[in-house]
Amino acid sequence: MPSSVRSEAHMSFNFSDFSKDYISDLTATLEKLPISTLEEIWSIIEDARSSEKTIHLIGNGGSAGTPSHSAGDWSKELKLRTISHTDNASSLTAWANDTDFDNIFVGQLSTFINSGDIVIGYSGSGNSKNVINGILYAKEKGCHTIAITGNYNGMGGGELAKIVDVVLVVPSESMERIEDTQLIVNHIIKEAIKFNNGL
Repeated sequence: MPSSVRSEAHMSFNFSDFSKDYISDLTATLEKLPISTLEEIWSIIEDARSSEKTIHLIGNGGSAGTPSHSAGDWSKELKLRTISHTDNASSLTAWANDTDFDNIFVGQLSTFINSGDIVIGYSGSGNSKNVINGILYAKEKGCHTIAITGNYNGMGGGELAKIVDVVLVVPSESMERIEDTQLIVNHIIKEAIKFNNGL
């Protein structure tokens, strides 16, 4: 049976205060989101849905989880062609093994993208080389490019922010708040499309 006696380490840590501080910081981050940029991204996704273009999502780590989650939501609930290029383990590892990890998204995009498609890169720092390469490749092929990144360590969205057509920089230096907000942004876009189209 687990001991009911809390250790001294636990006794010195106030979980309630910690949780409240986290929620307060996340709330402040959300309140500072650039709504005009969020609306621009929503409009691009709406147009892609109307013209039957495909949305391609790329990212690493926690910023790979959001594409996977959102591809499921958007394809199921919005009937929007959405591919998460973080989900095919065989393809990811083949491209990494046979070429380089920096090419994992370029390799997959080379098979699936068409001119006029949308490629969205997720990166907390904005400096993930494979995401940057994927975005540059997409631009070469005539795709619209979007980044949802953050001000991690004060980097202002990193290199990714400089190369995309539209960038949303989450106003936080915390990777956790940035990743929280990336998913919230995708949920806002999804719900806006549903409401706007009576879905």
